[in-house]
Amino acid sequence: MDGNIFEKILGQESLFLERRAFDHAFEPSRLPHRKHEIDSLVRNLVDALNGHIPSNMLLYGVPGSGKTVVTRFVLSQLLDKGKEMGESVRCYEINCRNVDTKYRVVQNIASQLSQRGDAPIPFTGWPTDRVLDALISRMDREGGVHIIVLDEIDNLVSRSGDGLLYNLTNINTVLNNSRCCIIGISNDLHFTQHLDPRVSSRLSQEDLVFHPYSALEIQDILEERVDFGLREGSLDGGVVQLCAALAAQEHGDARRALDLLRISIQKAEQSEHALVGTAHVKMAQSQLEYDQVTPVLRTLPLHQKLVLFSIRLNEGNGLRNISTGEVYRTYSEACMKVGVEPLTPRRISSLLNELDTLGLIMARNVSKGRGGRSKQVNSAIPKAIDAIDALSESEPLIAQAAEGKYVLQSHL
Repeated sequence: MDGNIFEKILGQESLFLERRAFDHAFEPSRLPHRKHEIDSLVRNLVDALNGHIPSNMLLYGVPGSGKTVVTRFVLSQLLDKGKEMGESVRCYEINCRNVDTKYRVVQNIASQLSQRGDAPIPFTGWPTDRVLDALISRMDREGGVHIIVLDEIDNLVSRSGDGLLYNLTNINTVLNNSRCCIIGISNDLHFTQHLDPRVSSRLSQEDLVFHPYSALEIQDILEERVDFGLREGSLDGGVVQLCAALAAQEHGDARRALDLLRISIQKAEQSEHALVGTAHVKMAQSQLEYDQVTPVLRTLPLHQKLVLFSIRLNEGNGLRNISTGEVYRTYSEACMKVGVEPLTPRRISSLLNELDTLGLIMARNVSKGRGGRSKQVNSAIPKAIDAIDALSESEPLIAQAAEGKYVLQSHL
C-alpha cells in the first residue's frame, strides 16, 4: 500500500462547515419554538440578579424536547448578566444518570467550589454529613446565589431515594451568606408521586412542561443547524423534511432528528456523494436502529436471550400476540436443546416485564374471564434487525438453539 492510509480521507472535501452544529451538546444562539419555556425560566431566575432566592423548578418533557438545552441557554445568559452587574451567581449541572448517589452529587458540587488550601473531598470514604457540611461551608464562603441543576433527577430518586432532595430543599435554612435553588429535569411526569410529601412540596414550587416538537418545529431547528454547519447546496430537497417527520414519529425527539441528519451527511461523504439524498436518510435510520438495539441484545443475560429468541422464533412462524404459555413452551424446548435448566413460569413473567421495560418487546395484560389474566407478547425490535443473528453472535448457546427444530403454533 503506497502512502499513508489517511491521506485519501484528509484530502476529501467535507460537506460540513461546522460539524459540532449537529451535536447534542451544541448550544445555538437561538432556540426556536421555546419562547414560553425560556420566558418562564427567566422570570423566575431574575431574582438571582436581585440577591433573592429563585423558586425551585421542575422541568418535564419527553426526551429531545429541549429541556436541557433551554436550561443551559438561560443559565449562560444569567451568568453573563451576573458578571456584568457584579452579582455572584454560580451554576452547577449534574447528570443524575452518571452521578447517581447522594454522596457523589454533593461531592461533585463541593469540589467545584474548592479553593487553594481546602482538603480534597474523596470520591468515597467520608460520611455524607461531613461532605454536606463542607458544601454548606463553601457555599457560604462564596456567597451569592447558587443554582443546582439535577438533570434526569428521577434516576437519582429511583436509585438513592429522596434523602438528598430533602437536604438540598432544606439547605437555605442553614446558609448564612448565600442562597440556593434547585432546577430538576425529568422525562417522568409522575416521579414526584414517589417523594415524601415534605420534599415534594418544597421541590416543585414551579412546574414547567415542555411539549414534544411537531414535525414542522423540528424542521425549523434542523434548517437553522444546516445554515450554520453545512455547505450550501449539499442537501437534496426533502431530506430535512424526512428527518423531521421520522423524528416526530418518535415523540418529537429533536436529538434523534439531529442524529439522523448528521449520519445521513456522513453516509453521503463515505460514498463520495456531493449531495445528501433521502436514500442516505434511510441508511442512517437503519444504522441508528441497529446501533441502539444490538448493544442491548448482546448484553442481555442468557435466559432473557432465550426468552427473546423464543418470541422471535414464534413470530417467524407467523404468530402474533403470543401468549406467555406459548413463549414458555418454546423457551423450555430451547433450554432442553442447549442443556440449560429452565426457569419457572413466574420468573419468565418477570423477565418479560424487564424486556418490555427495555423496549425490546411489547407485553400487554389481557383478561381471559374465568381463565384469569395473561400476557400477549410481540417483539418491538425493528424489522431491519435480525435479532436471532444478533443474539447468536454474542451467545453460542443461542446459535446452538437456532439449529434445532421446534413444535410451534401456527398463525390462525
